Amino acid sequence: MANHSLPVPAGFSRLTRRLFPALATGLVIGALSACSSSFDSIARGVDPYRIDVRQGNHVDQAMLAHLKRGMSREQVRFVLGSPLMVDVFRTDRWDYVYRFQPGKGEAEQRVISVFFVDDRLDHVEGDVIAGEVEALGTDGASPSPTRTIEIPPASEK
Repeated sequence: MANHSLPVPAGFSRLTRRLFPALATGLVIGALSACSSSFDSIARGVDPYRIDVRQGNHVDQAMLAHLKRGMSREQVRFVLGSPLMVDVFRTDRWDYVYRFQPGKGEAEQRVISVFFVDDRLDHVEGDVIAGEVEALGTDGASPSPTRTIEIPPASEK
């Protein structure tokens, strides 16, 4: 039967020969734990690059400014793009959802809902502000996160 223990140098006493494997194992574990703690301190100092993640339909104020009450679904799709979500039970509503997760910082999410009556644009609700002047109320407070955006009627030609 083979002996798989650590080789003990000659000249050690009988007690030292018995304790040598335990001492050697303790030294190896101590060295590894020292490396581990220094690795942890190095890893904490490293700040990896994180990309910005954009998902969904980006709808901004300039796009909303092109909407006119009474536009057809095709015209709205041309201005805003295809909606991210269309509810099969409520075909008169399109939802445009946009989520932006910067590499560092808090995520931002916007939801714009477009409502149709008789296949014509009726109104838009969401958290994109209709105009900078309307952004602040009369008391100077910030606007509510969800609001109805007034859309002017289409001009007759």
